[in-house]
Amino acid sequence: MQSFSETQMTVKNDRVVLCMRWGNEFPPAYVNVLHNACKKAITGSFRFVCLTDDPSGIDQSIETYPIPDIRCRPAHWHSGAWPKLSVFRRDLYGLAGRALFIDLDTLVVGNIDSLFKKNGDFIAVGGGKNWRRGKINSNPTANTSVFAFTLGEQSQIQESFTSDPDKAVHDYINEQDFAQKHATSWRPWPNEWVVSYKRHLRAPIFVDRMIKPSKPSDDVKIVAFHGSPRPLDVVVSGKYNYEKFPRYGKGPISWVREYWLENGWEEDEQ
Repeated sequence: MQSFSETQMTVKNDRVVLCMRWGNEFPPAYVNVLHNACKKAITGSFRFVCLTDDPSGIDQSIETYPIPDIRCRPAHWHSGAWPKLSVFRRDLYGLAGRALFIDLDTLVVGNIDSLFKKNGDFIAVGGGKNWRRGKINSNPTANTSVFAFTLGEQSQIQESFTSDPDKAVHDYINEQDFAQKHATSWRPWPNEWVVSYKRHLRAPIFVDRMIKPSKPSDDVKIVAFHGSPRPLDVVVSGKYNYEKFPRYGKGPISWVREYWLENGWEEDEQ
């Protein structure tokens, strides 16, 4: 794992992609595929940083640092991805500029330069019960599958959590709700930029027996899988059902498999 040093501190870039990996839920291939997709989707230079408890298997060209300690214990994680809040530290390994955090279970399918340019203290996916096909999401809530902020400028989010993690986990549904409430302000991405695989592309129950998941339209930049199935569940070759009753889905999903293969995944990877 790369260590934080004075030399690295002097290396600046005004655009930083952040991701986070802990435990065994997401194999290292998720980090590597996301990195390769971002290289295609971003014009010019940027830094790609993975905060992780285990850098093994992650491509050597990717910057890796330990997940900062914000007094978040494993017992807290059942109700949300609370370690994500560590990216809001006042000093995150000397990184500077505009940060775009992207969950590992997402597909970057279009150019994302504009996500760095969007103004706002904290910009996240406009989630909530109406974040779905055919609905007007007039009262969105923050979903942190993809979010942007300026490094060091929303440190009160992390500091508020660290001051009393047990209270935070008790009082808030998850880290998304906590970040929304403690940010100086928040705004959602344009609806078409980030869509949900489950809510926008997957066919309705019973119809999914006849119609396979739709490909994202050309104006979509990122597809969030958030939850089950994960992208790796739907890309391996063979015949299998990747959904649970009453859902139906026979794999693989061709356009997801193509994306993973084009971004460096090899089917025999563990």
